[in-house]
Amino acid sequence: MKERRARGASLGPGRFTVFDESLQARGERAFLLGWASNEAAMATVEQEMEELRELAQTAGAQIVGSDIQRRAQVDPSLYFGRGKVEEVASLRETLDFSLLIANDELSPRQQRNLEEATGVAVVDRTGLILDIFAQHARSREGRIQVEAAQLRHLLPRLAGSVSLSRPGGGIGTRGPGEQKLETDRRRIRTRLASLERAIKQLAEERALHRAGRRRLPFRSVALVGYTNAGKSSLLNALTRGGALAENQLFATLDPTTRAVRLPGGQPCLLVDTVGFIQKLPHELVAAFHATLEEVKEADLIIHVLDASRAGAERRLETVHQTLDEMGLAEKPMLLAVNKSDLCSPESRLRLQMFAPEPYLASQLVSAETGQGLGDLREKIGEALSREMEVVEATIPYHHLQVLTRWRRYGVVEAEQFTASGVRVRGRVPHSLGAQLARLMAAADMDPLAEPPLA
Repeated sequence: MKERRARGASLGPGRFTVFDESLQARGERAFLLGWASNEAAMATVEQEMEELRELAQTAGAQIVGSDIQRRAQVDPSLYFGRGKVEEVASLRETLDFSLLIANDELSPRQQRNLEEATGVAVVDRTGLILDIFAQHARSREGRIQVEAAQLRHLLPRLAGSVSLSRPGGGIGTRGPGEQKLETDRRRIRTRLASLERAIKQLAEERALHRAGRRRLPFRSVALVGYTNAGKSSLLNALTRGGALAENQLFATLDPTTRAVRLPGGQPCLLVDTVGFIQKLPHELVAAFHATLEEVKEADLIIHVLDASRAGAERRLETVHQTLDEMGLAEKPMLLAVNKSDLCSPESRLRLQMFAPEPYLASQLVSAETGQGLGDLREKIGEALSREMEVVEATIPYHHLQVLTRWRRYGVVEAEQFTASGVRVRGRVPHSLGAQLARLMAAADMDPLAEPPLA
């Protein structure tokens, strides 16, 4: 994309960019504005601004320009400095934009003051992400969760909405404005309470589904990672599952579960989850609690990292931080470095050795070409086997269905036919181990009565 760069006259060291509008897709014309505390933070904020641009384009906006203000402290009333706000407002007629998108989360007061100072609608990063989620939510569950998050974000902003007349403070000034404001608040709280009840019911339904899956000793593996890292594409490549995979941010909101059989023979369930992002809104984390339960219940987490993008280490830290906030930092994890076919040989060599804590192992893969998928399956099987119980037992011949389940859901390392049954050594999921223990107790058998298998 062609760019024209210019510095704002006497307005500090901001970096102002105008984009060639002839190359933009149709959509609402938007200007992006970011803030950096000092020069050292500029590189990080520039990456965030590039991500903000992708978010805005995903939402359907036409980006006509962007700017970053370097300022030691944020302005409590406008967030950005007054001079920078006046500069952006002066560009409104030249660039013909009707929307200002801020890279950070704004308070209701700051958002209201910016709208008054610039004369255009203002959306912060949280509001933009919520808008994308609203567009992409397809299932009933996803729509309920997104609407709840939107209402939580909207409720404190009602008092400053330009569509509502604010109540006065003197006699004779309390009229329809106050009544409409209070009515809107009451309706939102009522709707929010209804949605929260629905989300609680969805969480209970998901818990029942997970309990049903636990009755079968299937192992569960959750794919997590930064948005647009290729989680859905990797799920499809491993399972031929046909999940929606698009080259855009937050294409997946609803969890998708597919079965895959590992090289050792045991089956497992792969769960695709919603992607993470820097400055993930707290409203979304709360609203998608029922969905993220799938990650908490997983036996193994695969962190999918996009190797083709700059700032991979920062994205890695963002995912780690989010998992830590969810209490999942101690889960066993593998690192799948995706899109390795788009990297240079030097980058592939560096990433091949990239397996920081707390990963059990890392694997270079490409969901597009199939590179490394076989090795990844083997590492998934090895990681799941570590979490299984080591068992050696004699299964009576009239209970061979237990051996069938062992072969299907666990790992059989050795077996021997004896007079009393089949002597088996290997690894089984905990649920199947408990079943074997009950079987031995019911048959009044000592699993160590016979000599161990060679």
